[in-house]
Amino acid sequence: MSDKTPRRTVTKAQDAQQRILEAVDALFYQEGARAVSVDEVASRAGVNKMAVYRQFANKDELLLRYLQRMDEVFWAYFAAAEAAHPGQPRLQIRQFFVDLAGRAAKPGFRGCPFVNIASEFTDPQHPARKMVADSKARLLARLHQLCQQAQLPPARADALALLIEGAYAASQTYTPQHPVVQAMVETAERMLEG
Repeated sequence: MSDKTPRRTVTKAQDAQQRILEAVDALFYQEGARAVSVDEVASRAGVNKMAVYRQFANKDELLLRYLQRMDEVFWAYFAAAEAAHPGQPRLQIRQFFVDLAGRAAKPGFRGCPFVNIASEFTDPQHPARKMVADSKARLLARLHQLCQQAQLPPARADALALLIEGAYAASQTYTPQHPVVQAMVETAERMLEG
């Protein structure tokens, strides 16, 4: 019997799927899901169109996987803000806004991927819109939990959610370093004062 633990190998199909998902992440975020063709995804991923369809049934499946990945990214950001200040909900919320202001100031920032998709897919019954609604509902619920822990009124969580959405929108209508965009941290601090 060998002492060596077998290494997990990445198959060609797994590698192709990963490259396709990375291409989708970049293209859908920068250009919009409707504007990007499967041919463009394949080209960016370095695969042919058939390879895309071997991995994903259709473009809607690509869209849903994109939203799933963006949801994971968002919650990783939120978890990092919470981890920076364990047991201190006001500081956790403030940290989220500090981090968001930092991301908004970076080149290529296109705001919230969920808001972007919601503006492209207006039918509330579309699976992508349902994922957007679910993601935003989870955010609002988490803000309510943190506000309750911080002994802030429930309406404050709603206002913080509105500030987040406004910050995403302002990052696209103003320049990233514009005072309106950067005011989100100070505004959040005022809202967290009590």
